Amino acid sequence: MMLSKYLITTAALMGFLSVAAGAFGAHALKQKLSPEMLSVFEIGVRYQMYHTFAIFTAVWLSAQFSSDLFLYSGWLFVLGTVIFSGSLYALALTGIKTFGAITPIGGLILLAGWAIMAYGALGKNA
Repeated sequence: MMLSKYLITTAALMGFLSVAAGAFGAHALKQKLSPEMLSVFEIGVRYQMYHTFAIFTAVWLSAQFSSDLFLYSGWLFVLGTVIFSGSLYALALTGIKTFGAITPIGGLILLAGWAIMAYGALGKNA
């Protein structure tokens, strides 16, 4: 129960930050970044928002099926989003290409979250 509460709070903060980052990108960065880097920033925002909903879904599934596997997938979504979207934000804002090399690590963690969610759905309680 406590892990669910922390995960919901984390998802709510991620959603808040996603909207704030999207507005920041659309208004403050539009004139400062190249179209390519603005697109990179927007991809980070998009994936952050997608995975905010995925985290809420993971908490809901955990409650429905009494399985912590869904909570594990939710925490992987948090970690993956921080690395994936965070590296894209850093790349767009600094232009340092090394941040782009980190992005696939976040992507792999997101994929792991989805895989664990699928595995949880196939479990005996689902």
